[in-house]
Order: sequence, then structure tokens, then C-alpha cells
Amino acid sequence: MKKWMATACLCLALSSSGFAASHEDLQARVDSAKTVLDQIMAGGDRSIPMNILEQATCVGVVPGLIKGAFVFGAQYGQGVVTCRTGHGWSAPVFIRMAGGSWGLQIGGQSTDLVLVAVNEHGFQDLLKNKFKIGGDAAASAGPVGRNGQAATDWKMNAELLTYSRSKGLFAGIDLDGTVVSQNTDDTELYYGHAYPFDTILKGSVEVPQGAVPFVKDVAHYFVEAKHQ
Repeated sequence: MKKWMATACLCLALSSSGFAASHEDLQARVDSAKTVLDQIMAGGDRSIPMNILEQATCVGVVPGLIKGAFVFGAQYGQGVVTCRTGHGWSAPVFIRMAGGSWGLQIGGQSTDLVLVAVNEHGFQDLLKNKFKIGGDAAASAGPVGRNGQAATDWKMNAELLTYSRSKGLFAGIDLDGTVVSQNTDDTELYYGHAYPFDTILKGSVEVPQGAVPFVKDVAHYFVEAKHQ
């Protein structure tokens, strides 16, 4: 029964996501991603380490991922990704995340996620097909702290660093088993054209006006780090 309840929780989230999003809904998602990033980076010594900011190739933000757990857990969320290009940061694409348990909890909550790609390919290659964190992409719970002194082995062991923020607390999180996939319908609706994901993430598509604040925000935090 408990496993069924957790499954039902995820199915409810999936079914609600099945309703056609409007352009206004998608713009609100982009705006929320900017807000989440601003709030996290305002955390000072409890934000993403500077050495990770310097070397990040792509950044994904998933505002308000829904997590439900009744011994067995399930979660679902939607967000946006931008990648570093030779001339700045790319226009964003839309992604989905869904997957398994985060441990023994009862109830439900909303959690903001940040995914930082630190390998040379980033999301451009990973998102060619849906991928499983910890399976198709080597992932680690990201270290926290502006100087990242404790982060000594992430360069060798991870393609993706994962973070969560819940109730104001920001920390690395283990998302092994969570599946990340393209949200092609939402991306096409937002751009009014069926651009391939890698075309957008490699910087070949102009940043839509509504996404400029989010992309500038990422550029500010992730480029500023190189000059400190």
C-alpha cells in the first residue's frame, strides 16, 4: 500500500504536468530559475564553491521539484538548462526530472535543485537521450562553501554535481537513479520552433528576450568567479 501511495504521488505530478503549458507558464519557470539561483548565490559561504563556478560547463535549475515519500519515494520536476559557449552562455532549454527514493521519509515537500555539469561536454551530450544520474552520468553531491577547500576529488569522479535547497538550507544531494530528459514540447512552444537541444545549448539560437535575465544571471555568477 505504501509503495502504491508513493507511485500515485509521482503519477499525480506526471499527470498534472501533462496539461499543456502556456508560454506564460514557461516564462514563469524561467523567472523562478533566476530567483532560485539568486537566493542560493546570496548564501555567501554556503553557496557553490568558486572553483566549481569557474569550471562549470552547464547549469540546470529545477525550481520546486515535488518529492513524496511513503517509505518508498518518488519525485518529479521541471526546469531549465543553459551551457557555456564560445561567446557567453546559451539560450535555455527545458528539462524534466523523475525518479526514485531519497530515503525513509513520510509526507511530501518541494525542493529546488541545481545541477552543475563540470565535464567538457556537459548537457549537450547527456541530453541527446534521457540519462540517469549516477548511471549514464557520473554524479556527486556537490560540495558547498565559497572556497571549496573540501572539494578535492570532484574533478576526477563526477561529470555532474548536484545540489538541493529545501526550507532555506542549501547542500549537496545524492540524486542517483533520477532520470533527466528533454522537454521538447515546452522548448518548442517557448521558441516557436523545433530547434534541436544541442543547437540551442551550443549557442546557435539567440536568447529569447524573456530568458535574458536568467542567462545574464548565470553569466554574472559563473564568469565573475574567474576574476576573483
